[in-house]
Amino acid sequence: MFKTYFKLAYRNIIKDKVYSIINITGLAIGLASSILILLWVQNELSYDKFHKNANQIYRITSEFSDSKSAANSAGMPGGLKAEIPAVKNMVRIQPSNTALLETGNKKFEEENVFYADASFMDVFSYPLVKGDRATALKQVDAILITQAMATKYFGNQDPIGKVIRKDNQENLIVTGVLANIPANSDLQFDFILPMTSLARTNNDLKNNVWDNFNFWDYIQLDESFNPSAPNLSGLEKQIDQIFQKHSPGTKALFQLQPLTKIHLAPERLGDLPGHGNAQYVNIFFIIAILILVVACINFMNLATARSARRAKEIGLRKVAGAVRGQLILQFLSESVFISFLSLLLAILIVNLFLPVFNELANRKLAIDLWDVKLWLSLFGIALLTGLISGSYPALFLSGFNPVKVLKGNVKSMGGNLLFRNTLVVVQFMVSIILLVGTVVIYNQLKFIRDRNPGFEKANLLYIPMAGDIWGKQQAFKNELSGNPLTSDFAITSDLPTNLGSWTLNVHWDGKDPSSQMSIPVMAVNEDFTRTFRMKLLTGRSFSREFKADSNNYLINEKMARVMGLNANTAVGKILTLWDNKGTIVGVVKDFNFKPVQQAIEPLVMPFNKMGGFVVVRTLPGKTNATIQALAKISQELNPAYPFKFDFLDQDLAKLYKGEQQMGNIFNLFAILGIFVSCLGLYGLSAFMAEQRTKEIGVRKVLGASVFNLVYLLSSGITRLILIAIFIAIPLSWYAVNSWLAGFAYHIHASWLIFFAASVSALGIAWLTVSYESIKAAIVNPIKSLRTE
Repeated sequence: MFKTYFKLAYRNIIKDKVYSIINITGLAIGLASSILILLWVQNELSYDKFHKNANQIYRITSEFSDSKSAANSAGMPGGLKAEIPAVKNMVRIQPSNTALLETGNKKFEEENVFYADASFMDVFSYPLVKGDRATALKQVDAILITQAMATKYFGNQDPIGKVIRKDNQENLIVTGVLANIPANSDLQFDFILPMTSLARTNNDLKNNVWDNFNFWDYIQLDESFNPSAPNLSGLEKQIDQIFQKHSPGTKALFQLQPLTKIHLAPERLGDLPGHGNAQYVNIFFIIAILILVVACINFMNLATARSARRAKEIGLRKVAGAVRGQLILQFLSESVFISFLSLLLAILIVNLFLPVFNELANRKLAIDLWDVKLWLSLFGIALLTGLISGSYPALFLSGFNPVKVLKGNVKSMGGNLLFRNTLVVVQFMVSIILLVGTVVIYNQLKFIRDRNPGFEKANLLYIPMAGDIWGKQQAFKNELSGNPLTSDFAITSDLPTNLGSWTLNVHWDGKDPSSQMSIPVMAVNEDFTRTFRMKLLTGRSFSREFKADSNNYLINEKMARVMGLNANTAVGKILTLWDNKGTIVGVVKDFNFKPVQQAIEPLVMPFNKMGGFVVVRTLPGKTNATIQALAKISQELNPAYPFKFDFLDQDLAKLYKGEQQMGNIFNLFAILGIFVSCLGLYGLSAFMAEQRTKEIGVRKVLGASVFNLVYLLSSGITRLILIAIFIAIPLSWYAVNSWLAGFAYHIHASWLIFFAASVSALGIAWLTVSYESIKAAIVNPIKSLRTE
């Protein structure tokens, strides 16, 4: 029986090629779009699930009155393991500053270096391809490297036992080689050093400090612990109580963050870059469903529109004894057959465009053609699509009255018109929402790109003060000052692009004793406001003429307001940072030192006594010459370290890389969604024009112009698009404003955006139907009326 149905389906596809191409192409693009989006969504949801104990591992995060941090203390994990039986294991991790690693004649500055406890190998399941998991991090001079780093430093040699020199000071022995870290791991690193080596110099580790938050702390709960919400909440309260015993003066609360939820959770202070966004996952999942719905609507519309062509076939089959159930099964079989053909085409499209999509999304997604689970999922999607697409046509066509059909009274069976019109309205409602989303996302990304962060970001390049530069700072400053290309420079402890340094230890007269705020800190020198072109609202910047400035402070407007002051009254007030009492000498206009998703926070800027980064403002057109001058100075004063530089505006752009990628992906699928809608509308207009061929011929004979006939054929579609606009505008307004609410600084979605999207949708619809309408209107009426 099914074999016969599939034969009939094949014959119908061959018989009506235009209809078949439109239907299969529309479904294939819809399926391909959905598959690509679902691959991305699956990847985002898969982070850290590859660990054997993933469901038992939690990161201990901290929360203060005004901020949430990913960091914790050195003392807490061991204390919790000793006092709470449910804590089976713990591990502390701290990212290292840039490390200079060297072997033979190969020397590189490496950024992805972590310090970790020996228990790292027990808690996490990163595969160790060489070495012994039990002892890999036990010796103080050990180093674990990934396979990529093993090739980079040792080529084809066995790296186990080989020596890597660190910072020109100590020799490290390779004790293990890890498999390359999966892209869907929240922790991304190339090297692991034992925490015991850091403990030789780190006071937090030496003294087992509980109230200094500089580490990522993870615990592994016992298998017997039931991780229900009430149990986890009880454990968190227990952690709070234990912390208060060790640090009674610090007001902090602690949460247990599941390892597998870290990637999509809201970003915290101290989180690694590359965080995901749960909102974007939800948005794209909805888009995948909407595009598939639009493709299914095309199928339903075209199948019911061409019902007249199938009427006699149905009438004859009914007269021959076919019951309605058999006809429903036949039409469902046809739609499932078309759906599976579309799936094969969709897989081809996905394979062709996956590299482009990976480039847009900055991912390494792939389809494993040998993955049985994947094929079952794809077949399930195709089957469901086929059944949904074919359900209404099957029910509608199988209900034809054979007597009326065989008498030729087909037009009276137009009960499907309301449903078909509803589908067109839904289709273009989705298209308008996607158009509005595209415009709003583009405008918001342009706003981010063009927005003045509070300083002139162009022409600023920076170099980290590494190696011998630390001991030769005065000589370094003299060299920079003596060259006109590099003389406009400032030295900051951190970069004002995504500032991560903060403290609780800030006090001033009148501060509420019960208040405990986390205040960001960035140490700057005398040239900071000049080099960055900062606006000083009142007071002065640091000056070489005032020796006492080494103990004084600059603050921003927000900090003045937090202190209960304003820019004018803050100058001259006493401020104590880390028990160092000084005077506020100037107030800087607020500037963004974090992404625009976050509101500007209070900032304290002490005088820079340590170093950190040298930020140089280059002269217009002299950037390359400035880089060469800096390279020469670096080679003279710091020959052991490779010269390294970056641009501040590029760092700012990287902060919004996720938004930019999201915008690119959204634009791509918005275009595809609209294209699929237009494909269906084109097919529908062709069948409507064909159905009214004789009417058009009669009207032409009676003197109707081409314009009159085009208007006649497109007026019905126009009414439907206007209804879609009326419904889509409030829905799109709610959707875009919900997205924009995630940014502390954003555009306002004006009525012009909604008007432009509506006009565009109407214009696209007119263009789509105009070809078939004009073609029908200019046909010689003699041809149209020949059979009358």
